[in-house]
Amino acid sequence: MSEAGQAGQEKTQRGVQSVDVAGRFLQALAEAGAPLSAVELATGVGIAPAQAHPYLVSLTRQGWIKRDHLDDRFEPGPLALQLARMRLELDPGLHAAVPLVAALTAQTGCSVAVSVPGPQGPTIVRYERGNAPLHVNLHVGTVMSLATTATGRMYCACMPEAQWVPLFDALPARPKSAAFLAELDEVRSRGIARSIDIPSPGVSSLCVPVRDAAGALRLLLTAIGPTATIDTTWRGDLARALQATAGQIADSLRVEG
Repeated sequence: MSEAGQAGQEKTQRGVQSVDVAGRFLQALAEAGAPLSAVELATGVGIAPAQAHPYLVSLTRQGWIKRDHLDDRFEPGPLALQLARMRLELDPGLHAAVPLVAALTAQTGCSVAVSVPGPQGPTIVRYERGNAPLHVNLHVGTVMSLATTATGRMYCACMPEAQWVPLFDALPARPKSAAFLAELDEVRSRGIARSIDIPSPGVSSLCVPVRDAAGALRLLLTAIGPTATIDTTWRGDLARALQATAGQIADSLRVEG
């Protein structure tokens, strides 16, 4: 490459330092997975709190972050959330899942949650409400418990241990490790996870994974309903419908690939 070409490449690759630093604030917040104080953010970025202040003012003004005036901590702002929703809507797996999950809900009458692997665990990104009322507080953004939900156990069964063990060990109460690991082996063998009356009495669920062509976990589909009416048998109509829907979504990912 000529000297002129090299100079042109360096020029196009040169960024704005202040923007790079601002991006590190957002990265620190994302990696923490929880609201942070100004001091904690400054520490995560590696600058003094006094230097951090103007960045926090600008990021708040633009909507990238927002400050909770009760505890004085910062969390993702409306612009960050809007872009996150846009990113999810453009994801091929979720795009394919939306109509198929709606059809599954209509077919079975169960509520169906679509979750993605997130830094804090499986996180609901789509929730279709079924016919029966459920006394559970599930919505977009809910992080499902690793220890007590079918979604959480399927997540752990599909993901590398390095990604979920730190989250699991941080739980205030958890099953014995040996018993939990044995349960994950059963989940892998069956390809489906089940929760009956746990964590909410009277509510049960089944969960299956959606993998891409490379075998990576992309989505988790969880059918939820009243224990008295939902079919939680391993090879029942609901289990087969759930797995068929997961297969259709996975096939669409292979076509995209």
